[in-house]
Amino acid sequence: MTDESKPSRAVYPDAPRVAVGAIVFNNNKVLLVQRGKPPAEGVWAIPGGSVKLGETLQQAAEREILEETGVTIKARDPAYTFESIQRDEAGAIRFHYVIIDLNADYIDGEPEPNDDALDARWFSPDEIQASKISEPTRNLLKKQYDFG
Repeated sequence: MTDESKPSRAVYPDAPRVAVGAIVFNNNKVLLVQRGKPPAEGVWAIPGGSVKLGETLQQAAEREILEETGVTIKARDPAYTFESIQRDEAGAIRFHYVIIDLNADYIDGEPEPNDDALDARWFSPDEIQASKISEPTRNLLKKQYDFG
């Protein structure tokens, strides 16, 4: 069975899924995407996605950011780790992600939403305050970078 023909285990997984994000700054703005799918559909967050078997965290972050936003980055060290566990009304685990956000250097490109992102763009600190940003993203940017 090829990767493309395997059913997704993102919803009602049999184990936690590892995901990465990349914290990318350029000209005192941070790159965010508006999620197009659950579990955070419609919310702005650090771009990223699932790690594929055999990928390093850095390789996964570089691939995911390019796929989601068209922006080329160089991923570096982990900056923040958190879990996202969501249950359905019956109490079954609908999503379980262990998310590792990496620091990353901007290389090239202008944000264009692709893959499962509804939108992608650079946010200034003031725009962070006035936007629907995920709590983990808001907390990370404020606590680690004094941004927003």
